[in-house]
Amino acid sequence: MAVTEVVPGPPLPLGERIELAGRGTTFVRSVAGPPGATTVLLLHGWIASGGLNWFNAFAPLSRRYNVIAPDMRGHGRGIRSRRRFRLADCADDMAALLEHLHTGPVIVVGYSMGGPIAQLLWRRHPELVSGLVLCATSYRFVTGMRERFIFSSMMATAIGTTRTGELLSRAPAASMRRWRPSGQVGSPQAPRPANLRAWAAEEMRRHDSVKIMEAGHAIGSYNARRWIGDVDVPTTVFVTERDRAIDPREQRKLAEAIPGAVVQSHDDGHVACAKREFGPALVRAVDSVRSRLDATPPLRAVR
Repeated sequence: MAVTEVVPGPPLPLGERIELAGRGTTFVRSVAGPPGATTVLLLHGWIASGGLNWFNAFAPLSRRYNVIAPDMRGHGRGIRSRRRFRLADCADDMAALLEHLHTGPVIVVGYSMGGPIAQLLWRRHPELVSGLVLCATSYRFVTGMRERFIFSSMMATAIGTTRTGELLSRAPAASMRRWRPSGQVGSPQAPRPANLRAWAAEEMRRHDSVKIMEAGHAIGSYNARRWIGDVDVPTTVFVTERDRAIDPREQRKLAEAIPGAVVQSHDDGHVACAKREFGPALVRAVDSVRSRLDATPPLRAVR
């Protein structure tokens, strides 16, 4: 059943709450493309949501493709669970969603944190992935054992042992939202914000703060070096050349590790997705995968 948006921002497709058996309820925005169009699954980055990450991509992509953009667990209106956040669980959520929607194999687009989720979706459910577009991302996020240890320790402390972490654990984001006075942004009686900043702020208030920190820990621990070279579907790596969050050199190493990967260079930083130019650039990246699928249907190795 479609859910009417409480807060307006940019033009967005309506969202739908979908119950995934044994996993929980998630929230998905979708747009139908032309008849017979390929389906594209959009996986957002850390501290974003399907709407926030992809609002500039829905219209241009849907002229050629069916588009699905879910909220990841703990983000936006994604699945709420007491289980610790794991990137592998997000990948399995996406598999369950695709099976629920009967999409067949899709082109998976992962941005930042969505990149590892896309990689894991290919690895764990290869029959559901026909191609990959990996944007502003890599196969590892913290290089070197010492740096990874420091980052993971900091995130673990923030999650479980600090006073802030304890308070957040007792007061999940949904409860904190109820403390806002009636008439404030997000309550049913509130005036609808008229600008993008207000909409984005309201979207981010939906996050589960503890899961967001757990997700940061999971990102810092992620390293697919041992198997990323096994990727056997057409892949385009969308390199954000002025990225200060994910070093462009690490993004290019991802492309070098995947056999036959194509690099698409984009002259912007880590929040390139917030710019209007991002939509057409992303279409070109998806088209590059689609053209290779049309030319040579992938032959899967048995794993």
